Amino acid sequence: MNSYLESVKKQFEYYKILGEKAFEQIPEEKLFWKLNEESNSISMIVKHLSGNMLSRWTDFLTTDGEKEWRKRDEEFNDDIKTKEELLSKWNEGWECLFNAINPLTEKDLEKEIYIRNMGHSVSEAINRQLAHYPYHIGQIVFIGKIIQNEKWNSLSIPRGKSKEYNNEKFSKPKRKEHFTDDL
Repeated sequence: MNSYLESVKKQFEYYKILGEKAFEQIPEEKLFWKLNEESNSISMIVKHLSGNMLSRWTDFLTTDGEKEWRKRDEEFNDDIKTKEELLSKWNEGWECLFNAINPLTEKDLEKEIYIRNMGHSVSEAINRQLAHYPYHIGQIVFIGKIIQNEKWNSLSIPRGKSKEYNNEKFSKPKRKEHFTDDL
């Protein structure tokens, strides 16, 4: 299998897991909390991510990634009311993404697709979304850290544990694997 496509799939899976690990730590009512009127709640970010994923990945190779039916501005309406609804939106978006990306082959990478009438190779379009989604998932994690403060469990290398983490990694022989393989 193409190493780029395998890496991309693992990267998307990694960021999906990061978001889910953040959701697990945050009390349900705090998923709807906003710092101020100009900020977004976690639920609003999830709704936006889902809307973007559905638009970009539905009929990915054959239709413009900005669908006529998408109502982007409404993605920032704060109308998700339960964690169950939030997770349903989250999973709907990711399912659409993986359904589109899993069948891709190396030959597909140079095909041209459009987002708002702007041509992208398939690999450029994938990279665009691989930059966009972690940007928002980072916001989710940051909001979670603000909410949970000292109760937050690190999703990466915990503070003060870098040396221990590196010692464990360097205790193994050099090898080729994706950094997410042992998560």
